[in-house]
Amino acid sequence: MSTISTKPADVEKKWILIDAEGLVVGRLAVVVANRLRGKHKASFTPHVDDGDNVIVINADKVVFTGAKYTDKRYYWHTGYIGGIKERSPRQIIEGKFPERVLEKAIERMIPEGPLGRRQLKNLRVYAGSEHPHEAQQPEVLDVGALNAKNKRIA
Repeated sequence: MSTISTKPADVEKKWILIDAEGLVVGRLAVVVANRLRGKHKASFTPHVDDGDNVIVINADKVVFTGAKYTDKRYYWHTGYIGGIKERSPRQIIEGKFPERVLEKAIERMIPEGPLGRRQLKNLRVYAGSEHPHEAQQPEVLDVGALNAKNKRIA
């Protein structure tokens, strides 16, 4: 019995639709990152982009557990002296681009490098419930039903 190594030409990519309303950010990000990498497939090959295309809608309605919504901090540096900046998830979600919280959580779960960047291009995140990918006929994946902890009941 030999190990099967998938070639890029043999990869079949599906389109997956996930409704993020009421889902916990970290748990959703894990599911999406694994789908993007292709780790849910028996034919997973670490050096080949064999993951699916993932569409996430209602990214502005994700939730955090505990006090992370107000207490967690995202830091970045401008490059200038004393240029450290910070924001809370609340400021980002209530701001102009609420989908960035989920995008960053997923991005940080994918390995860095050329393959990771290619896999991240298969992700589409939308703040509202509308998306322009109806022609691809995406399959709906109910992440809340996978585990009771994935969905937050307020």
